[in-house]
Amino acid sequence: MSDEATAMQELLRGYHTVTRLPVQWGEQDLFGHVNNVVYFRWLESARVDLLAACPSSVSLSTEGLGPILASITCDYRRQLRFPDEVWVGSRVGKLGNSSVELEHVVVSRQQQQVVATARCVVVVFNYQLQRPTRIPEDLRQAFQRSIAVAGGDEEGV
Repeated sequence: MSDEATAMQELLRGYHTVTRLPVQWGEQDLFGHVNNVVYFRWLESARVDLLAACPSSVSLSTEGLGPILASITCDYRRQLRFPDEVWVGSRVGKLGNSSVELEHVVVSRQQQQVVATARCVVVVFNYQLQRPTRIPEDLRQAFQRSIAVAGGDEEGV
């Protein structure tokens, strides 16, 4: 294994899924670095990948039960520029009754450093009734397996 791959794996240790995305030229802003809103698109892709890795009766559709983003924060640590590739690590943090907190880390392949950290709260939402609902048991078990794989500890919210 190359030194680069080893360094990246170390930075992403403890994350259940890793989403790799290229930095696009058009994602840079007037200041010559990746615009802050781009990170939220990357986090969305990573969230979808994590949910796909936790198969359950909750689907990515607007019928029945589905995830809905309730909140998101991102702390920027370093600037990113084209060309580069980001690796976004995702894991389950706190598991509540109807919500789950996801933790993300954004790593620059070129810099081999963490460039941002983020947290979001996803709620299981009943789209027919238009209200939050308890996390179904199959998804709760998938999240708990995800926590075990990533080596984390489950905490209630």
